[in-house]
Amino acid sequence: MRARRLIAAASVAALGVLSLAACGKSAPAVAVYVGDTTYSVDRVDAIYDDVQAKFGEAVRQEASQAGATPAPEQLRSAVTRQDVVNLLVSLELGKRVAAAKNLQVPDEVSPQQLEQNLRVPASTEYAKLWGEWIDLLQVLNQQLPPAELSDDSMMAVYQAIAKTGEIQGGLSVADVRRAFGDGGFVRAATALSVALEDEAGRADVSINPRYRAVGVPSVVSTGQSLVFYSLPYINEDGPVTDISTPEPASSSAAPEAEGTAS
Repeated sequence: MRARRLIAAASVAALGVLSLAACGKSAPAVAVYVGDTTYSVDRVDAIYDDVQAKFGEAVRQEASQAGATPAPEQLRSAVTRQDVVNLLVSLELGKRVAAAKNLQVPDEVSPQQLEQNLRVPASTEYAKLWGEWIDLLQVLNQQLPPAELSDDSMMAVYQAIAKTGEIQGGLSVADVRRAFGDGGFVRAATALSVALEDEAGRADVSINPRYRAVGVPSVVSTGQSLVFYSLPYINEDGPVTDISTPEPASSSAAPEAEGTAS
């Protein structure tokens, strides 16, 4: 694969996850509890259904202009309900972290800027949430002190990006360290992960079991386009792969660093 430059535009950390039953919060109609804030299953479904409907209509219109008929599978967006939950929970926790630090978050990233690479119409709430999330991440990543760099956290970030096909897979730790340079974006991502995990503990976060695999919505720039992907849970000791027990876990991806992979 031709070498390409990766610049992390934004990253997100996952949060400590708890089952609803473990916390005595088990209303089946609730997807997420973050302190006194709740997000209903209906809200998650509405955001998801909005994406699917508008994506399908956009595909139909484009195909019609080309005189083609799209297959049923082409009318479905790759966005999942889990993706929606990831954004809602991460945004809520990130806002709490920013508020505690008296940080101002500018409104800079618009849904229109993300539409082409996110592959979701700008008019959807999902695209708007992504724009809000990237604005927040940029501020937090600038303010949080970077964490120590570990091979495990670096490789977790690398493997998540490699799954998209935008960089070569199968590289060794040494190769990835050379590609990622000083690993600044991994350090920032880990720091963000810790901050959100701590906030999740303070806010008493509880996730409906159907959404317990809370992921890490992240995005990097190749220099020509944005690549959206998900990361596994990461903490300062490395990736957490077993989140079946109601114990806090954490995750990350990263910004403001660059590296090359061939």
